[in-house]
Amino acid sequence: MRGKLTLLAGVCAGAIAFPAYAQQADDQPVPGEIVVTAQRTAERLQDVPIAVSAFSNESLEQQQISNPLELQLALPNTTLTYGNFSGTNITIRGIGSPVVAASGDQGVAIHLNDMPLIASRIFDSEFYDLERLEVLRGPQGTLFGRNATAGVFNIITAKPDLSGFKASGEASYGNYNARQIQGMVNVPIGETLGVRLAGIYLKRDGYTRNLNTGNRIDGRDYYSLRGSLKFEPTDSTRLTVTGQYFQEDSNRSRGQKQLCAKDLTGILGCRPDQEGFDAINGDATATGVLASQEFLAIAFGGLGLGELAQFGLGSVYADDGDNYSGAVVPNDVRTVAIDFEPLWKSKQTTIQAELKQDLGPNMTLTLNGGYSHSKYSSSIDYNLTTTRSILNNPGLVNLRDAAAGLGVYSPTARLFATRMLASGAFRPGSNQICTSAYDPLHAGSIGGRIQGCTDNSNEFDYSAGENTQWSLEGRIATNFDGPVNFLLGGLYLENKGKNITYSVIASGFDYMAAFLGILNSGFGASTLGPPFFDSETARAELKTYGVFGEVYFKIADNLKLTGGLRYSNDKKYIAARQPFLNALVPNGTTNVNAVLNTLDNDASIAGQQAYAIQSGTFDAVTGRVVLDWKPELSFTQDTLVYASYTRGNKPGGFNPPYDPNLFPPIPLTFKGETIDAFEIGTKNSFLGGALQLNLTGFYYKYKDFQVSRIINRTSFNDNTNANIYGVELESIIRPERNFTINASLSYLKTKILNFSAIDTRDPSNGRSDVVIIKDLQSAANCVVAPTVQGSVPIATTLALVDGFNAAAGGGLIRPAVPVPGTNSLGAYSLCGALGSFLQSAVPAGTYLFDAGAGGGLFLPGGVARNISGNELANSPNWKFSVGAQYDAKVGGDWTLSPRVDLHMTGNSWGSNFNTARDKISAYEIVNAQIILSGPDSKFSARAFVSNVFDSQAITGKYITDPSSALFTNIYTLDPRTYGVAVGFKF
Repeated sequence: MRGKLTLLAGVCAGAIAFPAYAQQADDQPVPGEIVVTAQRTAERLQDVPIAVSAFSNESLEQQQISNPLELQLALPNTTLTYGNFSGTNITIRGIGSPVVAASGDQGVAIHLNDMPLIASRIFDSEFYDLERLEVLRGPQGTLFGRNATAGVFNIITAKPDLSGFKASGEASYGNYNARQIQGMVNVPIGETLGVRLAGIYLKRDGYTRNLNTGNRIDGRDYYSLRGSLKFEPTDSTRLTVTGQYFQEDSNRSRGQKQLCAKDLTGILGCRPDQEGFDAINGDATATGVLASQEFLAIAFGGLGLGELAQFGLGSVYADDGDNYSGAVVPNDVRTVAIDFEPLWKSKQTTIQAELKQDLGPNMTLTLNGGYSHSKYSSSIDYNLTTTRSILNNPGLVNLRDAAAGLGVYSPTARLFATRMLASGAFRPGSNQICTSAYDPLHAGSIGGRIQGCTDNSNEFDYSAGENTQWSLEGRIATNFDGPVNFLLGGLYLENKGKNITYSVIASGFDYMAAFLGILNSGFGASTLGPPFFDSETARAELKTYGVFGEVYFKIADNLKLTGGLRYSNDKKYIAARQPFLNALVPNGTTNVNAVLNTLDNDASIAGQQAYAIQSGTFDAVTGRVVLDWKPELSFTQDTLVYASYTRGNKPGGFNPPYDPNLFPPIPLTFKGETIDAFEIGTKNSFLGGALQLNLTGFYYKYKDFQVSRIINRTSFNDNTNANIYGVELESIIRPERNFTINASLSYLKTKILNFSAIDTRDPSNGRSDVVIIKDLQSAANCVVAPTVQGSVPIATTLALVDGFNAAAGGGLIRPAVPVPGTNSLGAYSLCGALGSFLQSAVPAGTYLFDAGAGGGLFLPGGVARNISGNELANSPNWKFSVGAQYDAKVGGDWTLSPRVDLHMTGNSWGSNFNTARDKISAYEIVNAQIILSGPDSKFSARAFVSNVFDSQAITGKYITDPSSALFTNIYTLDPRTYGVAVGFKF
């Protein structure tokens, strides 16, 4: 099929395009070959001494790559996965974006028509009407306006063609009732002006069945429109303007399944050594402990109000199980039984312009920049299951009886029960318990903003944010006949994020907001707000500029030396807080912010109520050196050999505000990353172009790699070092003009250096002399650990813990029990008070205490584990792809093109701890398609199957914190889809 491309894996270090026939011997691009601007000048991919993959619009369609998540299948040493907080983690050669912070940066820079996008939602979109897509692997900064440590995704949209009127379109239908229409119209207006309009609409039913409702969830309803204008008043002046908008309003789900092997003790919630299709142990969660009879008896027993414990929603020691006992968790990734169905809203507007002006025959000025605004919100059932009914919950039965004057209750208990039933935690006149809706004013059920009232408790999360950016980049590039040329550029960019939030909303929180508020107000009609947990960034601002450039020195006709430098300056500002049950307001208050904003931003609470303000400047000097050689060899038609050294940098950021009495000492600022990358590569064409064989090898020294961890419902970021090396081998074989076989193989080895961290899933780190504590107030885990392993008999430690529990709990807290999946015992207690007790009851230095944790807490998260030598997350050792396409002539000028692609991704890890629960199993994806094309491709029809064998391919994992019971969320590729499509082009 003349002019068509067949491209599978980006073809080696240069990831060359698949021409329809052999490479021409005169070193000129053949018809259909992709020309890229990876070095800011038009070049054949085989001539670029950078690891870059490129895809035309046709090659994306042929390989059934319709969105960024599917693109990873065709890229060596590259993974993409959605995450827990609505973002996308893109990893290239082990380097990605694992940092969780509104002030964090991407490891992979995203560009649209060369314009960098910060906090973009572009990966929510679908591909359509592209000129090409370029993916550069390795640190970038001396060519692109925004620097990056991992690489660059550059999406180049199709621009108006002034040569004549053109139009194309395609409609498809497939399983899951999937309907998609996309099209383009290109209209020249005279000889100097043209416009191009393109769009896509996609709607399908969900991939997942909800057994509770019978509904299909995880569906999509999405559309995008793009308009572009090209103006060429003279041969030396070229202006293009592109505007793009997309919107989605779906029931798409961020996570497909939640995995847990239930820990029956409730100390951890899920076992650390296994995965399974169990529901969590609700006694390990924040709602489970806060609303427990044990916590209420301890908290209020000393005030003479211990009788109110009988209104608790459960007991952490009850024989009838926890709130999730009996919950249905189907062992099929695409089947759930949930009571809150997902919501997904996303939209983005981008306006981008580029002006190219020749300043003479050998110099060009380029101005590129524009505006982008994005907004998103997403919600999902927090535990992806359904709790048991509360209609016969003993605590609620007692509450209703007391309010109704039934049974033997004190006047205090009756008054309290009356106040409770009048609060926003209950539906008036019914037995149903209510759950707040997410509310930016933080009132929720307090102010009557209710998601729903049900016969069972309800839990869901809410993730949202909004970003606006402006940027301008200028470049001057030369093309002199002499040995020296240069590129000089500069970028200024501003990005403003606001209302970036992640909230967990639960009926139990609403209940406890009313419970604690009534008590704190002396049995008045008050409550504590907000009645949900909210990690909120009101403002996150970035102002960045960079000055960069390269000099090219032609040593000989076939030998070139490139040197580049960059200076980057990033100014960051953030205003954040984490309010939760900390403002006493009358029931019916509609704006809790009015109270929160008046609270002092005291250093001792570090912005837990009022906003904590952080700001700082990060700067760096980076650069690269490249030597490339094009020898004339007797056994090749075209050879490029290159070697490069590149230093990359990603700026640091700010950890969220936190209460130092609940956390170990954590720096407020995490450092920027630095990477020293060494690469060698060769690109070759043999047998007159019938065989192309490319090879690249790289070695990275990674300093201050940013990694994230969860403590007490809060993400914190640390720095560590790592080494990375790998190889990428790719080839194309064309036995004849109409038959193409392509294959790629990549190997990656990553190694963490000199780093220790607490694995919250096993906070004892395998030690048998440690007692794991589940805190009855925060649901965090802490540990009692001898300073030296084995220096204190476990019996002595147990006696101390049990003695404190007996005194503090009045016999309500049971003795320690073995915790499944660990070598340790565990107990419920109060971490802060227990720490103070131990400090006063035993000689100093006997147990490992955290001197900076308010004098009471000790090892708040657990015993650190040395993970030196572990592999980096989302970095599979092996990736392999092979594809074959045959273009057969069938009657006249018609062509029938069957194609099959096999993609294999090896084992990897979901976190840097590399435990059994972290393992992401290898998977294979097979795609098949047959295309019938008419003369000049004016008409086409195709039948396609994607993921032929319905592989449940997991791309990423997220393990939550102890107060959520340490469950694992998994993220997958799409299931098997198939359908037919018809299209036209003229």
